[in-house]
Amino acid sequence: MEIAGRLHSAAIHLLRRAAKPDTLSGQGPARLSALSVLVFAGPRTLGELAAAERVKPPTMSRIVAGLKRSGLARIQRDGKDARRIRISVTAKGERLLQEARRRRIRALADTLTGLNAAALDVLDQAATIIESTLRRG
Repeated sequence: MEIAGRLHSAAIHLLRRAAKPDTLSGQGPARLSALSVLVFAGPRTLGELAAAERVKPPTMSRIVAGLKRSGLARIQRDGKDARRIRISVTAKGERLLQEARRRRIRALADTLTGLNAAALDVLDQAATIIESTLRRG
């Protein structure tokens, strides 16, 4: 449990530090997070996107409306059910998200500057272990 607690705390602090450059995107964290789902997981219904982001559909409706207004996402009606919509990312949205991702990675890389090769190797191994654990479910 101690390791889990330390990982939890470290991950939160690391992600907060990495997110600082996100202000350069001109989009808030909720929009960037939803955009990330659309870029990496593909088009989603409003309900799927709300579930992925752990928010209620009315909240996601507001987030999606903002993405659409900014030209970052498009909304299409389902051909079989007019009440159902499908949200997808636009080319502009994908570019914005990838630029934000590059800034985050750069911020994380800057955090690692000054570590010796042995410490970087340990972090590389830890990342491999975490990725493997997440794939197992």
